[in-house]
Amino acid sequence: MAPSRYVGYLAFFAASLLPSGILALWPVPTTLETGMSALKVSPSFYFDVQVEGAPADLYEAVGQAQCYLETDKLGRLVVGRGATDTTALASAKTLSCLKLSLTSGATAEPIASEAVKPLGTRSEEYALTIPADGSTATLTANSTLGLYRGLTTFNQFFYYYGGVTYTLLAPIAITDTPAYPYRGLGLDTSRNYYPVTDILRTLDAMSWVKINTFHWHITDSQSFPLEVARYPDLAMNGAYSSQEIYTESDIQYIVQYAGSRGIDVLLEIDTPGHTAIIGTSYPDYVACFDATPTPYEPPAGQLRFALPEVMDFTASLLVDVAKTLPSYYFSTGGDELHTDCYADDYPTQQQLNSTGTTLNDALNTFTQTTHGALISAGKTPVVWEEMVLDWNVTLSNETIVMVWISSEDALAVAERGFRIVQAPSNYFYLDCGAGEWLGADPTGNSWCDPFKTWSKAYTFDPLANLTEAQYKLVLGGEQILWSEQSGPQNLDPIVWPRAASSAEIFWSAKQPSGAALNVTEALPRLHDVRYRMVQRGLNPIPLQPHWCALRPHACDLYA
Repeated sequence: MAPSRYVGYLAFFAASLLPSGILALWPVPTTLETGMSALKVSPSFYFDVQVEGAPADLYEAVGQAQCYLETDKLGRLVVGRGATDTTALASAKTLSCLKLSLTSGATAEPIASEAVKPLGTRSEEYALTIPADGSTATLTANSTLGLYRGLTTFNQFFYYYGGVTYTLLAPIAITDTPAYPYRGLGLDTSRNYYPVTDILRTLDAMSWVKINTFHWHITDSQSFPLEVARYPDLAMNGAYSSQEIYTESDIQYIVQYAGSRGIDVLLEIDTPGHTAIIGTSYPDYVACFDATPTPYEPPAGQLRFALPEVMDFTASLLVDVAKTLPSYYFSTGGDELHTDCYADDYPTQQQLNSTGTTLNDALNTFTQTTHGALISAGKTPVVWEEMVLDWNVTLSNETIVMVWISSEDALAVAERGFRIVQAPSNYFYLDCGAGEWLGADPTGNSWCDPFKTWSKAYTFDPLANLTEAQYKLVLGGEQILWSEQSGPQNLDPIVWPRAASSAEIFWSAKQPSGAALNVTEALPRLHDVRYRMVQRGLNPIPLQPHWCALRPHACDLYA
């Protein structure tokens, strides 16, 4: 058989795994039944909230859903953008209402409260039915968070043409639940600052594809834009300007905004590396501060973590921030700690020699001090993989480990029994492939070349190389944008729609038929996600020429 025919046959088979015309849903639900009937949305359509004691943020969510239903006005991604649907619509029934309710015995808590419960205890499942005869559609869940997830699915079904909002797939029946409890997006706001409005817009987009964790890498060596009441000098001296600071009220507003969209905020203050900027306020606490030349990312400088006063300062700083946040989780980082920084650092060597301890011993004490303080404050520490794989430090069994250097490292972390968030740079780093950002290096490339396409990310297997007994350790995963070459000007196109890839991996894990996820089937649906994002005011990058988007699979290799 000729290779082109063989690949073409596979493409056709893959495209057939979901019901014909299901090009809108992302992430795909656990179970899905659809029909072939047109169904119009009534101009007087309304959401009927049959939830006793419904919280304010549920009504806000319904208001969002109503707005999207009225204003998305997305034409179907076919030639003519829906012009051929008018015949079916002429005799279509009209949908007037979606009724929302909780299952018997369920308590109506705010979505924001449900969103920050411990991983594994959040109830995000829902059931959605849309009859073909125009009778009331129903959305039921065990929590308001589940209702919110169902509303995002409901909105994805509808297109617009000639003044009519409609679907061609009635009747519809869905039951849906996430495969993994952690589905994140990481954003670095230290190397370049992002205004609050950009973060809020990103949270909106995350909610549309059921991402439930905003991993906020808020500080680094370049800037400290976080206002901390006990340590005001950190932001005063460490932010790029007084206008580029996240105030305490900014943080609280962002956290509440995220929570009402079903998103937990995991804040990270990376320590003891990536902390040079602290030296602008506390020069005695930072080793090799602003040293040149530096063999690693400038500016140079790391906390003198062996010093008792630095341990106490760091523990106090972390707890002061963490206690203002509702999340059960707080990241202390722990990556890329350069030991050569301490080899000739007099205060560090004096402390080690006077106590007869090694650098590793000191790091262990530092970790015990900072993590112990967080745990006492009710927080679960999150760390980067080096804290497990490169250092001999004692971590709580509850510690969550982010795997980033390579997808191959997950096994080594799992063998030590720690829970894992998959964030491998070889699949999930959104900044890769932009070339070298350091000056005076015209032939340099980014360290994690090449560019990680959505389809590359989509092929990631969260359970690869793990034993079945270790599967339960994988909490989920996230894509991350490090901001050496990104800012508010390119935030949307560099993140979206690529970040939707991991959203589906960790919500769906497989297609409703049980078949594996595959890029051929997924591409038309991701086009749909991208075009709907545009309708909602986002600026996501095109995946292909518009011609291809209107002709599913016509631009597949060997099509």
